[in-house]
Amino acid sequence: MIEEKNQPLRSIEELGEFALIDHLTKAFKTTRNETLKGIGDDAALLEMGDQKTVISTDMLVEGIHFNLSYMPMRHLGYKAVVVNLSDICAMNARPTHVTVSISVSNRFTLEALEAFYKGVQDACEAYKVDLVGGDTTASLKGMTISVTAIGKVNEDKVVYRNGAKENDLLVVSGDLGGAYLGFQVLERERQVFEANPKHQPDLEPYHYIVQRQLKPEARLDIVELLEALEVTPSAMIDISDGLSSEALHLHKESEVGVVIYEEKLPIDPTVITVSDEFGLNPTTTVLNGGEDYELLFSISQEDYPKIKANPNLTVIGHIAEKAKGAQLVLRSGEQSELKAQGWTSF
Repeated sequence: MIEEKNQPLRSIEELGEFALIDHLTKAFKTTRNETLKGIGDDAALLEMGDQKTVISTDMLVEGIHFNLSYMPMRHLGYKAVVVNLSDICAMNARPTHVTVSISVSNRFTLEALEAFYKGVQDACEAYKVDLVGGDTTASLKGMTISVTAIGKVNEDKVVYRNGAKENDLLVVSGDLGGAYLGFQVLERERQVFEANPKHQPDLEPYHYIVQRQLKPEARLDIVELLEALEVTPSAMIDISDGLSSEALHLHKESEVGVVIYEEKLPIDPTVITVSDEFGLNPTTTVLNGGEDYELLFSISQEDYPKIKANPNLTVIGHIAEKAKGAQLVLRSGEQSELKAQGWTSF
């Protein structure tokens, strides 16, 4: 995990808005040829050539999307960028640029915001994207973050949610459920600490799932892998709100049936162990837990030989006729209607 150093804290009030922007972003260097003008003018100027531009915006609100009692500011900056890059990857595109805007109350120190922007910089460097703008403003309470991500993709490679076809295979990257359980562990330890401030949590047994919650990754590597394998998905979406919710999006947008097999779901052993610890069914955790930021996509059966031996990809079901609806086939062979029970904003 990213570590933060303890230093004397300074007030941000004395700097003012524009000096604060300059201070927080002075370490960012533009590295892409498409960046004609970055931070410092009324808008960024990008030259995307003959490729299609993909843009996505997301907002994170303190107390709803993150809790600073256990989310380090540097991790938060990293995650705020990554969750937006994931949306770009879900279009089969490559992220190139981001803008980051924040509103903060006066309880935040300059050092706290420096740590946040260092996390933003870590993400930009890891995914080779440029920070090209944003805004800062005051807030009466807490912190709100808005990130816009921009990417590029050739027109013939764009993948939408509405392209799944009957008899396509349904594939997922990585494993699922870890981020949700990481959240459960952190929330439990927060409550224990509030009741007993002397309590020192031991998170080592939960390292993998806590990491999945605090520092997720966008699966740009899967986009690059599919290109290398010469596989273009027919439909794709990232798993931010839970597998069941995302599968239902494909079901609705593509106007097809979706069938998922319980026995095929990719589950890390830690997810099984910790689900049992919390009295949860691992399948329920996988279907309804959010923030995994893996990719769910459909491919033609002809492409199956290209992916079947890859440990990063798992076929979990198939696309059926529309009348089939959305179904989960249990290990017993029984079928159950797939329902969205994951994250909801309101």
